Amino acid sequence: MRALDESGTNVGMYVKICGLQTAETVAAAVAASADAVGFVFALGSPRTISAVQAAKLGRNVPRGIETVGVFRNQPIDEVVKTAHEAGVSTVQLHGDETLVDIARLHEEGFRTLRAFSAASYNSVGAAEKRSWESERILLDAIEPGAGMVFDAHLLADGAPKGFWLLAGGLNPANVATLAATLQPSGVDVSSGVEVTRGVKDVSLIREFIRAARSVEPATLPKNE
Repeated sequence: MRALDESGTNVGMYVKICGLQTAETVAAAVAASADAVGFVFALGSPRTISAVQAAKLGRNVPRGIETVGVFRNQPIDEVVKTAHEAGVSTVQLHGDETLVDIARLHEEGFRTLRAFSAASYNSVGAAEKRSWESERILLDAIEPGAGMVFDAHLLADGAPKGFWLLAGGLNPANVATLAATLQPSGVDVSSGVEVTRGVKDVSLIREFIRAARSVEPATLPKNE
């Protein structure tokens, strides 16, 4: 869990580095004090790795740093099986999964993140948005991992009220400005710290975390 001060504010911006595939990049993220490292199990991504690979990489991640398995529209039984095999602490669902799926994952002992595009989040009714407020969510561009910049205008009706991560086209040069403008609880990056599609750069990882941490995070509910 994130540390909070007495006012309920994060001690530093929460930062997740996603789509890691090598021991070197995992070590760089850990050394730069990332809050979470992500491993992609969704099919069709250049960043996809196996549960065995993720388990090996995760052994070098200290307790207190989340290891996140990312899935997209995969059967929930498959998600649970792969996540257990990989030994991740957290499951991120990046498709059409429901609160029922989230509840199943909690029952299995996982923390969760539910990703939405900003457009799909805006299309959710007010009652359903309230239901998601107690869960951690992520708002992304339309095509995850493609480097498309998040459209801030899509949050004209207001940002989520609970813990939420900003993703979509973030990089070391723009993360501070976008985070300061949109005031998320934290940020998530994948393509923005790559030299070519799917290939992470340790220097960019360090620069991204440094830039993100220059921004004061949003105040969170006391239960996060």
